[in-house]
Amino acid sequence: MRLSLGKEVMRLMVVGLYVFLYAPIGYIIYVAFQQDSVWPFPPSFTLEHFDSLMALDIYHVGLLNSLIIGSGTGVLATLLATAAVIGVLRYRVPGRALAAVFFLSPLFIAHVLIGIATLMFNRTILGLPGHIAAAILANATYATAFAFLVVLAQLARYDWRYDEAAMVFGATPVRTFFHVTLPLIWPAMLGAFIVSFLLAFNNLEISFYNLGATPTLPTLAWGKLRHGISEELYALAALLNLTVFALLGVFYLLLRSGLLKIEFRD
Repeated sequence: MRLSLGKEVMRLMVVGLYVFLYAPIGYIIYVAFQQDSVWPFPPSFTLEHFDSLMALDIYHVGLLNSLIIGSGTGVLATLLATAAVIGVLRYRVPGRALAAVFFLSPLFIAHVLIGIATLMFNRTILGLPGHIAAAILANATYATAFAFLVVLAQLARYDWRYDEAAMVFGATPVRTFFHVTLPLIWPAMLGAFIVSFLLAFNNLEISFYNLGATPTLPTLAWGKLRHGISEELYALAALLNLTVFALLGVFYLLLRSGLLKIEFRD
């Protein structure tokens, strides 16, 4: 009896957690399809908010810039994090723990400080004014720490004897990486890219200081919010959330169908 009661309590807690996490997202999606965004009850469905969003060219430009920043940051952070994790785990040299700490340190620094610091460094040292390249470098500073954790969780189980065996039989280090290491660790690299992409795509503080007048979706939304919540912001939030859920659904179906496999090795 006590065991059954405990299971019911756990189920209620899980349901309450999901409601707490997803109720605001569900409400935003619901409001995006309502004529009255102030009190959307009873329901009165419309697509006018989405038409208004599509008619504003500035959001198209912002979306493109956000995709470029997210993709560039994802690639750069994934490459840096993968190289760092391989160096830390494979080569047992003094100071490797300290090197790992340095890679993780951006996690404990406020976004505003990272944005200001990278702005001054890019402008003073690299001579980069505010534009997309500077924003990619700034976001990679922060995203690499998360990518490092994702790759580290996978490569901590990796057996480096595979690489040693390949090189014993004459494979070069480059060939060993592409034919032995990469096929085994690509799920971790994919996860690191996705996390880094989302962090940069949705980032406001770091990108804001390094973009100048270049618009992105977060900066456009922030600028609109200063004058109140407009209907196209509901539509924008709904589209972004629906896109994320659709991608997660496709990823889940690929896993269930066996077309995509992620193997974890002990």
